[in-house]
Amino acid sequence: MKNLITKISSIVVLMGVMLGLASSPASAETYFPITGSGSTWSQNALDQWRRNVYSNYGITVNYTGVGSSAGRRDFIAKTVDYAVSEIPFQSHPEDGSQPEVPTTKFAYMPIVAGGTSFMYNLQIGGKRVTNLRLNGETITKIFTGVITNWNDPAIAKDNPGLTMPNKVITPVVRSDGSGTTAQFTLWMSKQHSSLWNDFCKKVGRATPCGLTSQYPNYSGFKSQSGSNGVAGYVSQDYGQGAITYVEYSYALKLGFPVVKVLNHSGYYVEPTYQSVAVALLQAKINENAKSADYLTQILDGVYNAADPRAYPISSYSYMIVPTEVAGTFSLQKGKTLGAFAHYMLCEGQQQAGALGYSPLPLNLVQAGFKQIARIPGASDAANVDISKCNNPTFKPGDAPGHNLLANTAPQPQACDKEGTTQCATGSSTATGGGTGGTGGTGGTDSGTGGTGGTDSGTGGSTYVGPTGNGKANLEAYAYDPPQPIWGLSQTFMVIAGLLAIILVIAPPFVLRRLEKRKTGE
Repeated sequence: MKNLITKISSIVVLMGVMLGLASSPASAETYFPITGSGSTWSQNALDQWRRNVYSNYGITVNYTGVGSSAGRRDFIAKTVDYAVSEIPFQSHPEDGSQPEVPTTKFAYMPIVAGGTSFMYNLQIGGKRVTNLRLNGETITKIFTGVITNWNDPAIAKDNPGLTMPNKVITPVVRSDGSGTTAQFTLWMSKQHSSLWNDFCKKVGRATPCGLTSQYPNYSGFKSQSGSNGVAGYVSQDYGQGAITYVEYSYALKLGFPVVKVLNHSGYYVEPTYQSVAVALLQAKINENAKSADYLTQILDGVYNAADPRAYPISSYSYMIVPTEVAGTFSLQKGKTLGAFAHYMLCEGQQQAGALGYSPLPLNLVQAGFKQIARIPGASDAANVDISKCNNPTFKPGDAPGHNLLANTAPQPQACDKEGTTQCATGSSTATGGGTGGTGGTGGTDSGTGGTGGTDSGTGGSTYVGPTGNGKANLEAYAYDPPQPIWGLSQTFMVIAGLLAIILVIAPPFVLRRLEKRKTGE
């Protein structure tokens, strides 16, 4: 009988141990919190990814969107563990500001691609316009003060299906040092240099004038801080007549339309994740490992991409990562940074399209892992089987330069061709309302969002873009760690505790009962 009791006790102990293990975390990995700052262009993606790794792996990644210029300065000052920027450190800034000279060894790691869009707030006859089209020269003239009214003949020519209103244009620009500004001004300096140089002369800048992170102050322009600042201004009632340059994600989040931009093939295209993927097939990368700008982008081919599906102002953002232990950056923080970077390059890219970005292609993912390997303490994260990366732009066996999303990108509609007709379909970011105006030959009743749909990803997953109503099906949540709640782990712990009590009390009680029964017999 005692043997029976011993067996029962052993079973109870085993159950207690198993439940105790079940109540412990799934992973014994520990991660030191890390902190970064910089770009607002890519912040919506970063915030979602930070939330994901906190919820799934207990990894705390702090980030403040203060603009690319401030992020680079923070990295130089060693007050952050990493920075995010759309352009590299500026050793000879075009605006005459101090050279950016980091004292910590570093590397540039691509994290997400996207399109610089032109979000606007315009009404015709009390209805919001959602199908506005502009060519590059007209955009440049708007942001250099040459074109100042929405009924300008150049705008009317781009929009034969709309009767443009007699309303002053309010260009909204960034007041802070911005990678978005740098990308936009680089495009203007490359594609419309005479207009950009004339503007630089007006504002007292030296010419020839290249990119600048600080947009010049100019009469009639409104300056706002951050991507949320410029997008927020345009989205308000007092923003009617306003237009700004901002990452597509912000227009998608607010449900406001963006301009269809004329590309080199003569089609007006908006910056969807697919049109950006197509355009970036023409991007060149600085692959000189000895260069200070290793892995930075050369976009001349993107601006002039011949594919009719390409969005011409496409680019990607970098994370600036330390390649040595210095300041407050340690091996333990390197382990965290490597794990986060691994997640961004692979699984995180699945959400890029729904957030208003475009996933990185294979060649940039491979290059990114080479940079992770240079981060002190991140060697485990750098050891990856690229075929299991679960990135939606490639499948196992694909060669660099191949992009599944580009291969399946739809052709533009015939009515998006430059000419005397204009599509009635509104921007895929726009929700509600429609526009038309009167007159013209191309349709004018718009206001419906574009179609979203899904594209197959890799590894059995599904890649999801924006939904049919133009809204993202994943919110770009602000970082807000979940509050502790009663869940399965807590239940297991209570059960384990009760079993432990039973283990102590039950055997003597059962033994006494059995002995009494035996005595009675």
